[in-house]
Amino acid sequence: MTYNELIAFSKPITVQGGNPEQLGKLCIDSRKVEKDDIFIAIRGTQTDGHKFVLQAAKSGASVIIVEEDIEPSKDETVLKVEDTRELLSPLAQRMAGDPARNLTIIAVTGTNGKTTVATLVWQILTELGESAALLGTVSKRIKNKVLDSRLTTADPIELASDMKRAVDEGCSYLVMEVSSHALHQKRVAGISFEVAAFTNLSLDHLDYHSSMSDYADSKKILFDTLPSTSWAIVNGDDDYADYMVQDTKAKVIDFSFEGNGQVQAEILKTSPDQTVIDAEGVKFFTPLVGKFNAYNVVESLIIGTSLGYDGKLIADTIPACKGAEGRLEKVILNTGSKNYPLVFVDYAHTPDALENVASTLSELKQVNQKLLIVFGCGGDRDKSKRPQMAKIAEEYGDKVIVTSDNPRTEDPVKIIEEIKTGFSSSFSYRSIVSRKEAIHTAITKTDRNTIILIAGKGHETYQEINGIRNYFDDREEARDALSKLNRNTNIGEDN
Repeated sequence: MTYNELIAFSKPITVQGGNPEQLGKLCIDSRKVEKDDIFIAIRGTQTDGHKFVLQAAKSGASVIIVEEDIEPSKDETVLKVEDTRELLSPLAQRMAGDPARNLTIIAVTGTNGKTTVATLVWQILTELGESAALLGTVSKRIKNKVLDSRLTTADPIELASDMKRAVDEGCSYLVMEVSSHALHQKRVAGISFEVAAFTNLSLDHLDYHSSMSDYADSKKILFDTLPSTSWAIVNGDDDYADYMVQDTKAKVIDFSFEGNGQVQAEILKTSPDQTVIDAEGVKFFTPLVGKFNAYNVVESLIIGTSLGYDGKLIADTIPACKGAEGRLEKVILNTGSKNYPLVFVDYAHTPDALENVASTLSELKQVNQKLLIVFGCGGDRDKSKRPQMAKIAEEYGDKVIVTSDNPRTEDPVKIIEEIKTGFSSSFSYRSIVSRKEAIHTAITKTDRNTIILIAGKGHETYQEINGIRNYFDDREEARDALSKLNRNTNIGEDN
């Protein structure tokens, strides 16, 4: 991009300083600015980029884009615009060569299920032989390459870079999760979506949004901006489904397991190993377990049909699609022995998500089985969830262990105390601050007639304590505990 093109694109209110000879990369972090770079000051929730204009200039920025009246400190050019956040995403795309225009992009939003739906759509497209990329909470996948993901939806500069890489790698499709934060902060402004899907809306992120109404409004932005050529796929059984699409120009398809949508679906059979579904006469099975996952799978199928694929063809691919890591993921040992409990790890960290997985496992219990739930709540997040999650654990769990999640800067003991206020006075539970100890206790102190749900962290491979991410993987700890239990229970058995 030349300087004249930058001026024409950004349409500044005022321009101060001379014309820079060349332009480097676009930056929102002043610490990453190098000679000739463009620094754009963004007002964030924690800090304001305008405070770091001088630092960016000292680091060699040739152009600084702001919303305030700021005098150049030396040779840099200062462009004042109406809204830097509104400009950021389109500018990042333009500077990356407009990669979004060369991709068919599918966006998935909602409180729960968006990671699973996005992953399933990517897996379906891959099974169909398409070159596809996936950007989401668990990881970024560009064809068969796996990259780390820091946020559900990255900042616009990183997002444009990922899209460019996908195009360069020959991808035709991009499936991405879009968070309420990203929509509210205009991280995907100007990006054209072929399909946008809504899973559900429940209590979450009220540490960021002022109310459930504000939270819903942020999600709704995705559908309000869709053109008439796009598709909006919504879960018709969710209370917010109609609200999400009431102002959209897109073609709407709603689906339902309760008679509320254009596409009717039914669960024919479910077990700890698979779910059999009928969607408008198309019968298929998925290795994903539970009713909430049935919603995810059917929504993924409909997204595929909106892209032009035959429903039966998509259904044939679904048995091979395992969904996302850490979403009701079964932890097993590669041994012939069955002398250990059935263990599931799930990312459920909201009341609604915990109820989904806990109720599913409760329904799958045999007559002689018990459900043991291990869970905690994250620090520096919405505190109203804590007692609610205790009530849900009590409702579905025969036994409950309360432990630490990601305490962040909070005292984990105090978090547990706030969780415990949700239990009834007659309910018996244990609290173990150490998550490792809690997992090992749950598994090694029980038997094969127990189903264990370890909730809250799912795919995460760290535990964040006082700003430090320490390596920790629920699945590894569970597998280690199962190995110990298996060895102990096999001692003395006849061979």
